[in-house]
Amino acid sequence: MKKVLYWFRTDLRLHDSPALQAALDLNPVELYPTWCWDPHYVYNARVGANRWQFLTDSMRDVSENLTKLNSKQQLFVVRGPPSTVLPALWKEWGITDIVWEKDDDPYTAGRDAHITKLAQDAKVKVHVVLGHTLFDSSTIISKGNGCPRSYGPFAKLIESLPPPPKPLPPPTSLPGPGNTSFSWQRSDHSVEAYRSKDVNNSSRETGTTERDHSYSSFAGPAGDFAVPTMDELGMVATSTIRGGETRALEVFERFMEDERRVSNFKKPETSPAAWEPADTTILSPHMKFGTLSCRKFYHRVREINSKHKTHSKPPESLIGQLFWREFFHANQADTPNFGQIRGNPTSRFIPWRLQTQYDAKGEEIDRKQMEALWKKDDAQAWEHFSAWKEGRTGFPWIDALMRQLKQHGWMHHLGRHSVACFLTRGQLYISWERGAEVFDEFLVDWDPALNSGNWMWLSASAFFSQYFRVYSPVTYGQNTDKSGSLIRKFVPELAKFPDKWIYEPWKAPIVDQKKFGCVIGRDYPKKIVDEKAFKETALRNMKAAYDAKLQGDDPKVLNGTAEDFVNSFLPKPKSNGKRQGSASASDNRKTKQAKLEF
Repeated sequence: MKKVLYWFRTDLRLHDSPALQAALDLNPVELYPTWCWDPHYVYNARVGANRWQFLTDSMRDVSENLTKLNSKQQLFVVRGPPSTVLPALWKEWGITDIVWEKDDDPYTAGRDAHITKLAQDAKVKVHVVLGHTLFDSSTIISKGNGCPRSYGPFAKLIESLPPPPKPLPPPTSLPGPGNTSFSWQRSDHSVEAYRSKDVNNSSRETGTTERDHSYSSFAGPAGDFAVPTMDELGMVATSTIRGGETRALEVFERFMEDERRVSNFKKPETSPAAWEPADTTILSPHMKFGTLSCRKFYHRVREINSKHKTHSKPPESLIGQLFWREFFHANQADTPNFGQIRGNPTSRFIPWRLQTQYDAKGEEIDRKQMEALWKKDDAQAWEHFSAWKEGRTGFPWIDALMRQLKQHGWMHHLGRHSVACFLTRGQLYISWERGAEVFDEFLVDWDPALNSGNWMWLSASAFFSQYFRVYSPVTYGQNTDKSGSLIRKFVPELAKFPDKWIYEPWKAPIVDQKKFGCVIGRDYPKKIVDEKAFKETALRNMKAAYDAKLQGDDPKVLNGTAEDFVNSFLPKPKSNGKRQGSASASDNRKTKQAKLEF
């Protein structure tokens, strides 16, 4: 008799769930839909309040939908490390098989390999089923002898593969669980090693880890395996983007009603300034958490396109957007250290400001120590980064987008282009790793493959090499939003400025600034940089990095000599003997940044 534990992860739905169907096809006499409340994510991965809200929404929704199919069913949330919790459940509940949907990011790959070994040792059969992506990344890598690094060849490759299967209907019934009692205590599944390194404490109400109570018990405060609450996490969310399969399907069906819009959709022609309603689907968070099936999306769009003689094509079309998702997932699966520069063969080495610091063994140093070094050795860069993150750069377009991100956990893709370019190759010349970390924290639709891949792209570190094509922090937003509606919403200090000054409020005479109730430098920040001068310096240093032709896995990067090597490609010293580029790594940071002219 089969007793099956179904491990829900980024597949929080009942419709078109190949892995759930595989679990049911085992004809279990008992089924345990389970979620591990993993302390890695609660404490050691950057996750802000808005993404937690979306996740817990989605967990509650799938739990309620399970109960509708069988009054004894629910999502059984167990609170502890998967590596200790799951083996305990196998033993206590007599589990014979465990089923989960395949994932491909570095953390889950390592975790799943460990769980597989533990299951085999316990004589529990493991079933891993594709469902999070349209195509299996390993098939793409094998077929292409490595994953293509450009979109055209990639799209051609996946279009040569068998098409994704049609979506499955949701189950109409479920077997119940059996015994759900347990004999262990909270201390048997300690989370203290994770808790002591809480990177999310600043997102909690008191700013401390002590405000989190989500591990005060193993099965929830009432012992009923309930979904943790935002209050238990000690967080308050502000986003209007909510989660759950029920909502996902409602949003999906509403968007698909306008078939002409669907068939003509071109991402570059949508407005990054549109909000409530946005100019895109806003289904990306649902794809991330699996509350909407990517196969359902794919086949519905294909069906709609078949009704029209002409329709948009990849990469701009809706199908093209799904292919971008496949592109980054497959590249992540094919690339060591995809989420960082060091050891990453895909990412170009560029000696950014606020680079990640490593010890002599090549291990990343403690983050508090690293931040202390940044503040001490490059205070200007740290202040520039902080202003960017907090939406106080003095550039209204950039600030509006960053405040939108923090408040709602979302930003239009072209808005992400603007802020990423500004932080990296455009003006501030700060490492894309710092920007990716901010998106890690704030984005509701955060996906490790897409986040790292897009930051490498937008910083011209990989996949894109025209580093000199820079988005203006002043004029880009005007292309689609001449009246500055996004700025007026998210930077209300400037709401009374007329259109001609809304993107450049510093140009308004002081008498008018007073009349509008916002004096630049007092009520709204002055520009943190001269955008043209900083752009010139950033592009000069980008050129040197491109001329040096180093990738993240180059021996010079690994042994610490890469920065000196790149600096040797900077312009030669002027006649006064003062060098115009960055100095060697042996110089102190203040001298180096002065020579960088930032």
